Amino acid sequence: MPVNPGNSGGPLFNLQGEVIGINSMIYSQTSGFQGLSFAIPINEAIKDALIKTGHVDRGRLGVTVQGVNQTLANSFGMKSPQGALVSSVEPGGSAAKAGLQPGDVITALNGVSVTDSTSLPSQVAGLAPGTSAKVTVWRDKSSKDLDVTIGALKDAKVASANARGGDDSAGAQDARLGVTVRPLKPDEKQQASVARGLLVQQSNGAVANAGIQPGDVILAVNGQLVTTPQQLRTVISHAGDSIALLFQRDNAQIFVSVDLG
Repeated sequence: MPVNPGNSGGPLFNLQGEVIGINSMIYSQTSGFQGLSFAIPINEAIKDALIKTGHVDRGRLGVTVQGVNQTLANSFGMKSPQGALVSSVEPGGSAAKAGLQPGDVITALNGVSVTDSTSLPSQVAGLAPGTSAKVTVWRDKSSKDLDVTIGALKDAKVASANARGGDDSAGAQDARLGVTVRPLKPDEKQQASVARGLLVQQSNGAVANAGIQPGDVILAVNGQLVTTPQQLRTVISHAGDSIALLFQRDNAQIFVSVDLG
């Protein structure tokens, strides 16, 4: 069956008339059916559950993950980039209850390797909510197994971090990192949905090269939470040539590698 724009969500049949997928998108230079079409395999759509209940229950871990590059791998003491780096953990979610933390690198799920951050969501989604799973993480330069009860996938609530603005409070500067920071005020913590952190007032040098901007909130360095400018300076003074810096911008927490030279 040719797939035209507008067929997304419709069935994809084989020559025997069997539904083998659900059309999702088409790549075409003519906007017609002559192009490359994409569909969700029917085993991924879980047809039996759709027929029985009208909906599909997919597993959810309650973490936000990102990829691991070589510099981040070095910062975490890993030999090579692999796994899914946890940048944030949903409070009260399955991962939080199991003890997962930002900075953990998920390397396996039930003994199956997690090659990168893109493979983890489908692996978790294939597990039934309420079942137990073993999550292997890389933490403090060693592997650790955590038992987690898989949650149910539903619309996630995301925090809103509006810790930007022209506040004139005096900040402390770290010359090696190239950043001027100050502690968050109570109302800023509430707006950003974080318990601690340092508001970036000025950025240049190493952090600017890594993409850190004024208004970002620095949460941790190499997995160590930072709550005061002095603590940040101490951590940076003992760091090597590169660090893994966790920061929050708007509604996302992200790890970046910072080359300190």
